[in-house]
Amino acid sequence: MTDHLDSIRKKLDEIDRNILKALAQRQDLVKEVSELKLKNEKGIRDLEREEQLLNRIRDLAHEVGLDRYFAEHLFREIITNSVRFQTHSLVDHQNERSNGDAIRVSYQGTDGAYSQQAAIRHFSERYAKVDAIGFDTFQQAAQALMDEKVDYAILPIENTTAGSINDTYDIVGNENVHIVGEEILKVVHCLMAVEQVDVTKIRRILSHPQAIAQCSSFLSRLPRCKVESYLDTAMSAKKVLEDGDITQAAIAGAHAADLYGLHVIEHDIANQSENYTRFVVASKTPVSVDLQIPAKISLMMVTSNDEGSLIECLNVLHKHKINMSKLESRPRMNEPWKYSFYLDIHGNTEDPEVAAGLEELQEKAEELKVLGCYPKEEASS
Repeated sequence: MTDHLDSIRKKLDEIDRNILKALAQRQDLVKEVSELKLKNEKGIRDLEREEQLLNRIRDLAHEVGLDRYFAEHLFREIITNSVRFQTHSLVDHQNERSNGDAIRVSYQGTDGAYSQQAAIRHFSERYAKVDAIGFDTFQQAAQALMDEKVDYAILPIENTTAGSINDTYDIVGNENVHIVGEEILKVVHCLMAVEQVDVTKIRRILSHPQAIAQCSSFLSRLPRCKVESYLDTAMSAKKVLEDGDITQAAIAGAHAADLYGLHVIEHDIANQSENYTRFVVASKTPVSVDLQIPAKISLMMVTSNDEGSLIECLNVLHKHKINMSKLESRPRMNEPWKYSFYLDIHGNTEDPEVAAGLEELQEKAEELKVLGCYPKEEASS
């Protein structure tokens, strides 16, 4: 029985390999299609062709005995990835940004950090080499960009469990950087140790404060365990490896466990299983986004302390039919009881209606700063 099971598993491994090879070949063709569209200035999406493709997939799935819903869901993900690649390629092309060469990206953390994964995911399909450089703090990662030591910085700005990341808001609001993209990464927190020990044996857990907050329910069930903040999730995994203490564990991603040779003793321990972190990609120069691309605009706004001033500003967005997806307030430095408001709106600064709305908003607010207009990303599992 064991030999037969091993034989079946080997066949499954070979099929999995062939699936990945086929997806890679498909992606190469997508790149060719993208290049042709750029040369001929054709649109990214052909919704009619996409629906025809999905109809064929549903029929073929039925023909070969595969669940239609599963096949359609799989190919919708494949199409989304194809559109994503073409979107980023079009933005690079229209803004005369290099495509295919090495690129340098700063992030907070070390090898195995979620931020490093986000950087590689965002750039790896378009650039032959992504040199992701880790720094101890968000400010240092941003400073590397301002000093032109890197081409971009990638910074986490909000999480679906723990909320907003204030350090990043302060950086994009106060420094001379522009948001040119975003990356949404599904976060799967794991508890890892140097050996496969029972979780009841753990007495000390290290991780980044945001990860600790995202796993608060799990940690509350470990009253005999001391939880300590550390610089980064991946750094905490590295520290656990270096200390070699079997009563010590780290909260980080499974990639960090693989990288540092640790054992995952509890998997997916976040308060919410659908746990996502949104990262912003910062550059020293802004980008323009083609109107065919679904876009988002990030703003920083300061209103007066007069009664109803914030509502008046938000009513401008309503008047121009501009959807706001995020509103965040942050205290202003050296100005007690005064706040900066950070907004995300759906739209494009090149759209005349949106431009008119922003112009009117500029008149109503004491201060308005466009932090960036960039392609809108969708969360993926």
